[in-house]
Formats: sequence, structure tokens, C-alpha cells
Amino acid sequence: MPKSKRDKKISLTKTSKKGLLLKQQIVEDIRYCVEKYSRIFLFSVENMRNNKLKSLRSEWKDSRFFFGKNKIVALALGTSPEKEVADGLHKLSKVLKGQRGLLFTNRLKKEVLKWMEDYREDDYARSGFVVDETIVLPEGPLPDFPHSIEPHLRQLGMPTALKKGVVTLLREYEVCKEGQTLTPEQARILKLLQTPLATFKLIPIGIYTKKNGYKHLISDENSLENNIEEGMETEDAEKT
Repeated sequence: MPKSKRDKKISLTKTSKKGLLLKQQIVEDIRYCVEKYSRIFLFSVENMRNNKLKSLRSEWKDSRFFFGKNKIVALALGTSPEKEVADGLHKLSKVLKGQRGLLFTNRLKKEVLKWMEDYREDDYARSGFVVDETIVLPEGPLPDFPHSIEPHLRQLGMPTALKKGVVTLLREYEVCKEGQTLTPEQARILKLLQTPLATFKLIPIGIYTKKNGYKHLISDENSLENNIEEGMETEDAEKT
């Protein structure tokens, strides 16, 4: 009987005992998932939020998400034809970098691509975020704020004062401008205003199947729609 590709050994040098055990566990988990699931989706993340990824893991209990530690994941998959644990996986390893992760699943290609296209979660922007709209507050009272927060608003740079116990803007104030990179103070003000500008979403980059190997996907909207239609036509051939 030929030796299973999953039994390939990899070197995890310059690692503490505790770190080595963690990395070895990741390697075993990845290789187990390669055997268990019929499809692997490579995706990128916009506006990463750990709490939202945690929620997705709970929602997709029949599948597995891996995000982070890309170097270890790539080593587990195999970075060359000689080291890969399944035919063609090294091509996936080569593009696993940056804010990218893997979804191991038995769900159909059409379903996964449609879900990624539709899935969006609004969240508050953080410092360093480039805003796509201008937000200006008019001069006058800000009744939604308690009087106790007024000193904090002034510390953040807002021209405020208390007038008859009501937080009041002394003049028109531009919170942020389109194309501007947010400062920590601006990000905090937007959160206080309950104005989410960021959107957490997953963008499909590629798909791997044991039958067809790795296929790169173009993630613009038109191409994604074409991939969904293509998935509808080819799912029967891909079912395992």
C-alpha cells in the first residue's frame, strides 16, 4: 500500500516546547481537515474582527475556519509537489499570505460563494481606516450625550460646552472627511456617535478540490456572479 501523503514530516525548528506542541496540533488539524472535507476555500478579510470570526465559526459548525499562522498552515498543506499532503495543494499554499484564511467545508461551491457575496457585518472603524464619506455635525445641542461625557468630548477635540446641562457644539464640527485616514480620536468620536463606517466581510480568492486541484477566483462582483453560475453548472461533477 502506498504511503499516505498525510504522513509527511515537517520541521518546526527554533520553537519552545509549548509553541512546538501548538504548531504540531495545527499541522495535525489541517491534515485531518484535508481528508475530511471535499472543498477548501481561500478567502481574504476586510476589516478583520476576531469576535465576528468567532461567531462565524459557531455558525458554520459543520465546517472549519483557519485564519492566521499562515506559514504553519502552508507547511501543513505542503509548499511543493514533493511536500504537499494532497495533489495540487502546494498551489494553494503559495497564495496563502496576508489577511487570508481557509474554509474547509463539504457545502457546495454555489452555496459558499453566494453566502460570501451576501455576508456583511457593519462595525466601528478603527484608527488607520480610510473613510469613504464626510461627516459634519452642525452647531448646537447634542442631546444624546449625557452631561458627564462633555469633558471627554473636549479632550477628543470637539468644541463643546455645557449649556443648561446639555452638551452643546459651539460651532460646526467636521468629524472626518472622505479619503482621510482616521486618527484614534476620530475613531472614538464615531463610536460615541454610534456611526459604524467599517464592514467586516469575506472575499473568495480561490477554491481547492481533490478532483480539480486549486482554481483561482477573481473577487470582483461580476466575476463572483459568474463563479456562482459556474458552480451551479458544475456542482454535480464535484460532489463527493
